[in-house]
Amino acid sequence: MPTATRIDFRLDGKTKALIEQAAALSRQSVTEFAKSVLTRKAQDVLEEQRVIRLSERDHRAFMAALDANIEPNAALKRAARRYNEKSA
Repeated sequence: MPTATRIDFRLDGKTKALIEQAAALSRQSVTEFAKSVLTRKAQDVLEEQRVIRLSERDHRAFMAALDANIEPNAALKRAARRYNEKSA
């Protein structure tokens, strides 16, 4: 089992009471409730950063750009060369 670490923060009384009430209704300790809610929110935030959502119009434009048979310009060739040099 991983070593437990602490996160400490201050809450006003109203917020603390709200969290305690929600934890009780969820039949969880305040710690378990806070862990589950914070973990879920952290996962949501990270997922938002991983997923790109496009409108239908932007999706069509993106797919058209992928399908286009366009030669890379000089800047793209330089960038690819720099990437390959750093990756080697």
